[in-house]
Amino acid sequence: MDPDDLAIGIIAGLLEARTGQRLTEDRRWRIAPALSGLFRERGISSHQDLVVLLTQPDESSLAQDVVEALLNNETYFFRDRGVFDYISDTLLPRLASARAKTKKLSIWSVGCSTGQETLSLAMMFAEQGKRWDGWEIEILGTDVSSSVLEFAREATYSNFQIQRGLSVAQMLANFTETSEGWKAHYKLRDQVRYEVHNVLHPAPYPGRFDLILCRNVLLYFDNAVRDRAFSRLSEALSEGGRLVLGGGETVLGRSGWFVPDEERQAVYVHGPAAGSASKCASAA
Repeated sequence: MDPDDLAIGIIAGLLEARTGQRLTEDRRWRIAPALSGLFRERGISSHQDLVVLLTQPDESSLAQDVVEALLNNETYFFRDRGVFDYISDTLLPRLASARAKTKKLSIWSVGCSTGQETLSLAMMFAEQGKRWDGWEIEILGTDVSSSVLEFAREATYSNFQIQRGLSVAQMLANFTETSEGWKAHYKLRDQVRYEVHNVLHPAPYPGRFDLILCRNVLLYFDNAVRDRAFSRLSEALSEGGRLVLGGGETVLGRSGWFVPDEERQAVYVHGPAAGSASKCASAA
């Protein structure tokens, strides 16, 4: 095997070991451009040199930098607007009715990247105003990358980023233009909390969440890893909670704890009833 191909395979293996994401042969072209900035910063000249450095006992930070450089952090405000419309118009009223006694609602954004998804949720609650008076709303954003979470906590976006998915009215109502960019108002930032977390690890707060958005996170997992992720998501959801996946993702055939929402693709209902329904379908 060509030494460079071998080195690239080792780098791809590092990403899979740390995150579960598999870089298949046809996607390994991403490695060179993704690591180019890191190579310049560290004075690394080749993939082989990088692999040698990764074997050194004092280079754990380099391994994390490599993983973070390889992650796809593509996101924007109200990404796939139809999903947010469905959450706003259908899911939240149902969850509000189910949680009317406690007036508590917990939402988890998995793979939240630089924070646009979590802030979109916060804006959605702000826009609904009086409906949520007296409610305790928790929005948790998690990601395996500590650097993107630092960006998310800062919540300051460039002109390009702020215009992706937001109207001018939403920009002016929720952000202030500063010398560094457009910064989210404190009220929005205060509603969102961020933690480093890998969806393959035990759920951060078992049984706590009424709604989980895990969109386009599982695309590059193999079936066994995807099953582990669904198990963790099931641990985190409350009974009757909803799981929202990306448009190209599904739990069908992979999990016994979710059944499809009859009204919307890529939305699933969680609970023992879902598990029983799945087992009956499998027996049939």
